[in-house]
Amino acid sequence: MPATDSDALVNDPQGGMPRLLEIMRRLRDPEGGCPWDIAQSFATIAPYTIEEAHEVADVIAREAWEELPGELGDLLFQAVFHAQMAADQGMFGFDDVVRAIADKMVARHPHVFGDESRDKSADQQTADWEKIKAAERGAAGSGARVLDGVALGLPALTRAVKLQKRAARVGFDWPSTDEVLAKLREETEELVEARDSLGPEEIAEEFGDLLFVMANLARHLKLDPEAALRAANAKFTRRFSRIEDWLAEAGKRPEDSDLAEMDALWNRVRAEDKAARAARAGTAKND
Repeated sequence: MPATDSDALVNDPQGGMPRLLEIMRRLRDPEGGCPWDIAQSFATIAPYTIEEAHEVADVIAREAWEELPGELGDLLFQAVFHAQMAADQGMFGFDDVVRAIADKMVARHPHVFGDESRDKSADQQTADWEKIKAAERGAAGSGARVLDGVALGLPALTRAVKLQKRAARVGFDWPSTDEVLAKLREETEELVEARDSLGPEEIAEEFGDLLFVMANLARHLKLDPEAALRAANAKFTRRFSRIEDWLAEAGKRPEDSDLAEMDALWNRVRAEDKAARAARAGTAKND
């Protein structure tokens, strides 16, 4: 078949955003596209969108900067995919997506693109951002509620923090971490009671309450609970791999060991980590 303008663009390394849009259009083309891409819907692609966002966060957490362009590209492709599916249905196109975010950024940064003063702290700018968002929600409908618009598809811990922030803006919040810690103890006791005397549904409910309070504690400590848990996952993975290494030196695998031996090795890893942390602190102090 003779080459077309589309072929030339698809194969142009310098084609930029038009190239990517054309690739997506071709993939979804009913006549010559990819059967898998053609079969997809918003619902089937949404999990991939979430996964790609997490992979971007993972690369940043690992500071694997050489991987970041590829992961950001994967995430960008998700936006292109959704926009193409919308265009196929006559709903909107990629230009509408770009226009919407550009308009939003200009409207939400009057201190940059308008006549408001830039002489304020990052915290004040964040507060102003939330006020603008609240005004937008109010303009969208007179019946808007405080917790409206917090996306259901967010990771549960992240959504918990966002819900709590919304409630806090209207005064529904504890004044300090002391009250949150007291609530944490209360929820822990209720979970123990549920474990001992109630059924699976009640246990799950109490466990959810405990996680919700943990998210609130993270918010009061100005921590991102998702990032903290990712770091804990990474630490657990690293430490357990160290246990596997030591067992391998003894000609054993984890399944050949027992809890007492692996727990002793775990404590050995913790001691190593503690010594390394102390050494880093000493170096920093000397600097």
